[in-house]
Amino acid sequence: QPQLTESGGGFVQPGASLKLSCAVSGGAFNMYTMGWFRQAPGKEREFVAGISWNGRNTYYADSVKGRFTISRDNDRTAAYLQMTNLKPEDTAVFYCAGVPSYSGTYTYNKSDQYDYWGQGTQVTVSS
Repeated sequence: QPQLTESGGGFVQPGASLKLSCAVSGGAFNMYTMGWFRQAPGKEREFVAGISWNGRNTYYADSVKGRFTISRDNDRTAAYLQMTNLKPEDTAVFYCAGVPSYSGTYTYNKSDQYDYWGQGTQVTVSS
């Protein structure tokens, strides 16, 4: 069972940038589709972005397209979420998630499609 650990969250003003990291230990990271989700207070967890095992294919929620970029480093067994032009509505706990994907599918956008989860990192955007 791999362990996923997020970091990089914080308190920023609107328009700022943050880069979240997800360190993965154990398991076969280079076989995982990785994803980022978020959950705002009182709301359901929602998909943010996904990336294929080799990093060549990415997939984004419409709400973050053009502002967020997902990436990964298989040598470092880590995934990242670069967030720019942050808005107050981006305030949430951000979670990274992983699932083995032997078919190379990278468009998983539902929580129950992922097997492994981190504990989350808080991102607060406020003036």
